[in-house]
Amino acid sequence: MPIKWNETLAVGVAEIDKQHQEIFNRMGQLLEACSKGQGKDAVKPMIDFLEAYVGEHFRDEEKLQKNSGYPGYVQHKALHTEYLQNIANLRQQLAQHGPTLPFVITVNKTVVDWLTSHISKVDKELGTYLQSKR
Repeated sequence: MPIKWNETLAVGVAEIDKQHQEIFNRMGQLLEACSKGQGKDAVKPMIDFLEAYVGEHFRDEEKLQKNSGYPGYVQHKALHTEYLQNIANLRQQLAQHGPTLPFVITVNKTVVDWLTSHISKVDKELGTYLQSKR
């Protein structure tokens, strides 16, 4: 199943939407690699990307929240921290068991499901708040 960012996932803040698009583009690359039987080779670079880029994305979002006085900052940051721990857990699983097919499927599900849900609920609320402050 292809994954693509679309306008229904837009939060209305250009820098956040651009970063979300990049995450979805990368996940699409992993899914494409999986469809070609190359998922095992692509999963470690995806974990590396997630730790680095998503961590940076969360810091950027949290900075916007703090600078704007966003009332949901503490809860939003806690969700980010939890997600980064999930990524760290995925890295640990990869180190212990290698890039098995079930692991690649777990990475896809963890990233896609969480991110889609997070954007649709939590980030859209943030986007509405930030737009009201501009």
